[in-house]
Amino acid sequence: MLPYATAAEAEAALGRVMTRAESAWFRYSAAVPDHLLFCHTVAILLLVYTLAALPLSLLELTTSTPTYKLQPRTRPTPSILIRSYLHSARALLLSGGVLSLFSYPTVKLLRIRAGLPLPSAGELAAQLAVYQLVNDYAGYWFHRLLHTPWAYQHVHRVHHRFNAPFALAAPYAHWTDVLFLGVAAMAGPALVPCHMITLWLWFLVFQLVLVETHCGFDFPFNPTKLIPFYGGAEHHDYHHLVGEKSRSNFAPVFTYCDYLYGTDKGYKYHKASQAKLTKEKSENNVEKGRSSSKINSGKQK
Repeated sequence: MLPYATAAEAEAALGRVMTRAESAWFRYSAAVPDHLLFCHTVAILLLVYTLAALPLSLLELTTSTPTYKLQPRTRPTPSILIRSYLHSARALLLSGGVLSLFSYPTVKLLRIRAGLPLPSAGELAAQLAVYQLVNDYAGYWFHRLLHTPWAYQHVHRVHHRFNAPFALAAPYAHWTDVLFLGVAAMAGPALVPCHMITLWLWFLVFQLVLVETHCGFDFPFNPTKLIPFYGGAEHHDYHHLVGEKSRSNFAPVFTYCDYLYGTDKGYKYHKASQAKLTKEKSENNVEKGRSSSKINSGKQK
């Protein structure tokens, strides 16, 4: 809740006229308690998850052989999609809601503010970059922990129910798994305090990336392919394909931890094997074409 009764008081405190964004923020948040603003993060996660996963799910259902599908032989049925959504939404609301309520005192200690002025575009971009890198590092080690025998059997196996991931299954997980994700996501803001709007944008980006890496499609026109070390759907799809025995591709988004700690060897071998098979098939097709040409020319003679 802002400590100003009117816009004039806010501008007097700032010593300048509010920008349009600041005026809009003032109108929205002036009478809303800070703890309720923080709880918006759960609604943002659920909304982004629903809107981002829906078109990808429709693509799964409406095409007989989805183009760019990483595992085209394994596709979810409508009932699986619905159950996955209900399970994931419930986990987000319960785990995310509880975490939001009980972590708010910590948020205040972390100096996450909701007042004026708003952060600049440069500050916002720099903080989001830091949060992603910190989330990657913390998430990598949490993920490796979840692949230890006990943690996998009792917690993480829920998320690995689907060897061929799809968008609606992105947050499909045990509630403990969801809490681990939340802790890793909040590690960055804990180190570098931010504005509430920055936190909302961070969770929006976090959820979009989560859906994209689990979507099961490798679109060639995806702009994330231009980002160095970005793993994407293909990188994480292999991790799900191997499942419980996976010792590769633990990185949530950027692959630098897999590279640094040597947990990308299985994936590299898999990619090399695929490239070799593709080359052999291409050479065989060329050879068959030459043989057919010789046979046809012989018949003509």
